[in-house]
Amino acid sequence: MGVTSELFTNVLIPWQRVLFTASLLTCWLLSTTASVTIQSPKHVVEGENILLQVDNLPENLLAFAWYRGLINWRLTIALHFLDYSTSMTGPEHSDREILYSNGSLWIQNVTQEDTGYYIFQTISNHGELESNTSTFLQVYSSHFTCGRPSFPAKLTIESVPPRVAEGGRVLLRVHNLPEYLQLFFWYKGVIMIHKVEIVRHRTLKNLSDPGPAHSGREIVFSNGSLLLQNVTWKDTGFYTLQTVNGFREMELAHIYLQVETPCCDPLDSAQLRIDPVTPHAAEGESVLLQVHNLPEDLQTFSWYKGVDSTPSFQIVEYSKAMKSIISGSAYSRREIGYTNGSLLLQDVTEKDSGLYTLVTIDSNMRVETVHVQVNIYSK
Repeated sequence: MGVTSELFTNVLIPWQRVLFTASLLTCWLLSTTASVTIQSPKHVVEGENILLQVDNLPENLLAFAWYRGLINWRLTIALHFLDYSTSMTGPEHSDREILYSNGSLWIQNVTQEDTGYYIFQTISNHGELESNTSTFLQVYSSHFTCGRPSFPAKLTIESVPPRVAEGGRVLLRVHNLPEYLQLFFWYKGVIMIHKVEIVRHRTLKNLSDPGPAHSGREIVFSNGSLLLQNVTWKDTGFYTLQTVNGFREMELAHIYLQVETPCCDPLDSAQLRIDPVTPHAAEGESVLLQVHNLPEDLQTFSWYKGVDSTPSFQIVEYSKAMKSIISGSAYSRREIGYTNGSLLLQDVTEKDSGLYTLVTIDSNMRVETVHVQVNIYSK
């Protein structure tokens, strides 16, 4: 896996330049014709060995690389130079990964800390970004039931009611709290820092401590749910639940709360919104994310899995100029995008639970972003 200092000087530095340039331009130059796909196992238990298998690797490549979470040199696992048939390890390499010449990545003796997004990037012979493809790896703890691994249901949050008006109350109801729960936190936003902590709850003592973001209008329950009372438009936004069990295993769940304000402007009634048809679906069913009130002069829209509207999480993109809908890095072949903005999720699994983000851009370059929560339950 090593290289000589001469090769490092002559090859790594140009690669870093390419990598830096590609990282800056990723959100603008991602190939719309990329067909690279990654096959990853669905149920992985700690201690197993897994293969992130790359298919449809482009020809005439200069190099390819694997990253952990984001495209950043400090998060590089490994990279491979095809002209030299040489691989190099990056800062995120743990000595448990093996990179193959076909792009696939072998990870040995996985742990729960390996859970997360993995990004595979290819660079053409001309030094241009060819493709970015991402996959999410979920590693479960090695708890066994009747000799077989037990896969806990995914932690999710449901808004009851789905929409709330100013002055009303809404319950952020939690489903599938982990076993042996010891501690959980609620945060305002998606970043888990102390200044946006609403409350923390210790289950063994059944004791709750308000945080800096607690307004006096929140009530937390021992089942993890959070009640918001007398809500205002300022309560609109993301909320994050973090749980910690007795094995120090952590889980996260997010939800986006929309507080509706009194309609004083007739244009407000035409606000962009998403209505999930069958918002609580069982595995194997279909869910339609139905969009209302697209901008009249719409130029493009994109759907993303999660809260991060970056190319690595893009499902589909529509271009009015091209009169086409193209697939993104997070496309799984089970999604159908429509020109009216709606997105159909087919044959859903629990891994499809979570937030989806729609971003629209009109002819004046005005950007609108809306989110929707999808909950999928096992039958």
